[in-house]
Amino acid sequence: MDKKVVFSGVQPSGKLTIGNYLGAIKNWVELQDEYDCYYCIVDLHAITIPQVPKELRRSTLEVLALYMACGIDPDKSTIFIQSHVPAHTELTWVLNTISYMGQLGRMTQYKEKSRRSEENLNAGLFTYPVLMAADILLYQTDLVPVGEDQKQHLELARDLAIRFNNKYSETFKVPEPGIKDVGAKIMSLQSPEAKMSKSDADENAYILLLDDKDTIRRKIKRAVTDSLGTIAYNDEQLGLKNLIEIYSIFSGEKIPSIVNKYEGQGYGKFKEDLAEVVIDGISNIQEKYNYLMDNKDYLEKIYIKGAEKAEYQALKTLRKVYKKVGFLPR
Repeated sequence: MDKKVVFSGVQPSGKLTIGNYLGAIKNWVELQDEYDCYYCIVDLHAITIPQVPKELRRSTLEVLALYMACGIDPDKSTIFIQSHVPAHTELTWVLNTISYMGQLGRMTQYKEKSRRSEENLNAGLFTYPVLMAADILLYQTDLVPVGEDQKQHLELARDLAIRFNNKYSETFKVPEPGIKDVGAKIMSLQSPEAKMSKSDADENAYILLLDDKDTIRRKIKRAVTDSLGTIAYNDEQLGLKNLIEIYSIFSGEKIPSIVNKYEGQGYGKFKEDLAEVVIDGISNIQEKYNYLMDNKDYLEKIYIKGAEKAEYQALKTLRKVYKKVGFLPR
């Protein structure tokens, strides 16, 4: 039987954080043997906000290297760069014609980004979710491993698939979300009610996968907790809850076991141990990353091969779409 298809991607804007790893990429690695996985570096999405071209090219390569350093295997998964497969933008245009302005205007991320980027309120920010839908639907995706903050965008992809199928006949699979209970959304170390973000103005709010040991220790030591002084896992202690989740995912230790281990101890000892757990958890990633970045010719072969495979699958879907909407074959 054919494997079910998984699609996901990360923007190459800024460095990747442990939030990107724990909330997304680590999960992707676990899916490789069971699913036919397409993992994209979504550089087209990245330019909805201003980018320095030279830095965007470098960060695209860095994300590719980090994918592989984290365990994404190019022999098991298709790893590619979004802009290298033109079908993504071609399908986006068709989907734009069945996307409703009101629905796009209600997108939470659009409303947030438009408030932050009034001087750069471009059409790309508004239609960004349509491109995301095209990314997913092109590969007849069964499962999209998403965080809670992306559920709304996946709902749009599902709506557009159903809308197109109803209008033109069965064409797209309707994708399902795959959301993990723990670690689906790693929060900021300084504002634990907000998601950890690599674009946060406060560098103490996130830990980068490429941070050195002393930086990691410093950031965790400064992480916001509370005045209760009691190790517990609950929604009244959001900062501590977030740190316990990070500890659990990196160490593999169950949350109740962690809580019991530090019962009666202060936050200082817990934070010290957490820093070492994180350092140990990403040391192999950093080592593999440095090796890959020293072998850019190899990385180029990987993304060329990945784009060829992705394009083959994407064009099969796009040809069906073009025929159904009435375009002459080329």
